Amino acid sequence: MKIDSWLNERLDIVKEAGVHRNLRSMNGAPVPERSIDGKNQTVWSSNNYLGLASDRRLIDAAQTALQQFGTGSSGSRLTTGNSVWHEKLEKKIASFKRTEAALLFSSGYLANVGVLSSLPEKEDVILSDQLNHASMIDGCRLSKADTVVYRHIDMNDLENKLNETQRYQRRFIVTDGVFSMDGTIAPLDQIISLAKRYHAFVVVDDAHATGVLGDSGRGTSEYFGVCPHIVIGTLSKAVGAEGGFAAGSAVFIDFLLNHARTFIFQTAIPPASCAAAHEAFNIIEASREKRQLLFSYISMIRTSLKNMGYVVKGDHTPIIPVVIGDAHKTVIFAEKLQGKGIYAPAIRPPTVAPGESRIRITITSDHSMGDIDDLLKTFHSIGKELHII
Repeated sequence: MKIDSWLNERLDIVKEAGVHRNLRSMNGAPVPERSIDGKNQTVWSSNNYLGLASDRRLIDAAQTALQQFGTGSSGSRLTTGNSVWHEKLEKKIASFKRTEAALLFSSGYLANVGVLSSLPEKEDVILSDQLNHASMIDGCRLSKADTVVYRHIDMNDLENKLNETQRYQRRFIVTDGVFSMDGTIAPLDQIISLAKRYHAFVVVDDAHATGVLGDSGRGTSEYFGVCPHIVIGTLSKAVGAEGGFAAGSAVFIDFLLNHARTFIFQTAIPPASCAAAHEAFNIIEASREKRQLLFSYISMIRTSLKNMGYVVKGDHTPIIPVVIGDAHKTVIFAEKLQGKGIYAPAIRPPTVAPGESRIRITITSDHSMGDIDDLLKTFHSIGKELHII
């Protein structure tokens, strides 16, 4: 059998299940309205929560660094890829996250894999939330430690599993801060309380919380007023740039620099990306206005969709999952949205569980009241048409 024939058979299974994926071509900066496959759409699936990815101040900062440092970093940080901008950004992240130090990775995915594959040892155990991001799951799989999964944000189940794993040398509780598909917030205060009681370490992926949650946008740590041992994050969402990071004690960062394979062997992000992210943190620290506007939009949209009769999951975050259920029906819903000029792709298995297919709306502070009115009217009409509400 030729390899293409074999792969086509496997693709046919994916298509029949209604979970086949393809790429859409976007033309233009990451703003709410842009051309997708040649048609103007209002985008409701972007993680650019504060609109900083197209902010002139970030563009100017990147252009200045681009002229001085060029387009690429040319190597890993340990060979030729380190620059003053990498070091400046790490200091800025550590200050922002209120940790001793921070280390940049080329993506949030690589940060999670690097930390979790290098830190826990063979006689250790990782307790991982059921809905953790794929990068955390992959990091756990690559770790030498055993992994035990606890039910999503179920503190009773977590405590039971902590109690059952006391025979291990060390315990690591691993959780997203804000869960990317459900929009729920991990109860970090309760997790840290349990960690202290059962002598565990807490690792938080703050990708969707950094820049958004907390009075100053510092993430779930600030939101709950607690200090986890390790914070992982990305620069590609609310920060509006590219790359990832891990933050914690100076000893932990030194350990990663010497042990995390996804840092040691990975080409560094370009200095221009570091300069853009550095400027983004300056903006986030200086003003609460964008976050305040964002959360007013969140309240408005969540309340309206619930009042229509939709099943809306999640907490008070920019991620609003509207559960449709059946994968095929969810795809039809998304296609009808696109026909009305609204881009919010269907989220289907294996990203979510069977029967949990959804339209995952994400909100940015750059959306307008006109955008929101159009979104809500369209959801109402399609929901009635498909007998969902």
